[in-house]
Amino acid sequence: MEKNYLLHKYLNGEASKEDLEILQEDPEFAHYIAISEGTSHMEVPQFKERENFEEISHKIKGNSPKVRKLNPLTQIIRVAAVVAVVVTSYIFLNNRETTVRTDIAQRETFSLPDQSEVTLNAASEISYHKKNWDESRNLDLKGEAFFKVEKGAKFSVNTPQGVVSVLGTQFNVFSRGNDFQIKCFEGLVSVAYKDTLVKVPAGNYLVIKENQFVSYSSIQTQAPSWIDFESSFENSDLSMVLEELKRQFPVTIDNQIELEKKFTGSFTHKDLNVALRSICEPLQLQFTVKDNVVTIYAENSR
Repeated sequence: MEKNYLLHKYLNGEASKEDLEILQEDPEFAHYIAISEGTSHMEVPQFKERENFEEISHKIKGNSPKVRKLNPLTQIIRVAAVVAVVVTSYIFLNNRETTVRTDIAQRETFSLPDQSEVTLNAASEISYHKKNWDESRNLDLKGEAFFKVEKGAKFSVNTPQGVVSVLGTQFNVFSRGNDFQIKCFEGLVSVAYKDTLVKVPAGNYLVIKENQFVSYSSIQTQAPSWIDFESSFENSDLSMVLEELKRQFPVTIDNQIELEKKFTGSFTHKDLNVALRSICEPLQLQFTVKDNVVTIYAENSR
């Protein structure tokens, strides 16, 4: 402890001659004295505050991210691109089609932009554009629909087989495969198919098949029968009747009969067994139903 105290006095310049003699007798403390004397001749460089501050500031600036000034033309191009995207989006949203679809055993009643009313039968589709509807009332139909059209500009129903045009009336359009049928219940409709134009007044029924005129007859009803959940046929191929049955009921049909048979009558959309009896009994046919599979066969064939 005494030697540590003497070393402390020596390092602070307070040791006497006697203290120094005592320290020099100890080899360990003599080593500390040698280090102290060696470092006493070292010069500490002067700290230059201003110069060092400027040097550090320069380095910081050198490492800062560079900010590029945009060319005015580049800014204009970017703004124009944003405007183009907005305008394109507006045009796309304003011009896109509205489509209404129905599945098997489903129907849909809806209003068009002019409040004309449409009832879409099962497994059918209608597409139209809302923009400028009042000036150009056009729509596309796949399947069957009943229309109650408000008076106004020409109203056109486009189908793969032809175009039905009216001004204000009630009518039904059937467009499936090669079959094209138009029933007019009120007013007058114009039917264009192939290179032919036919006027169909209220109370009449036009049938076209494979772009060929088939029949023109009168009707007594005020609306198509399917509106009241019943499908009606007059001298129609059995194949056509069964296709309609599959649209009104979720079934598949195993036919073991001649599909060229003709059918006149109707069937309900509310009860499958009743519907099948309405079809099969007049034609002397039998049927079975199992797991949504309907098998139709001739009497006495089993």
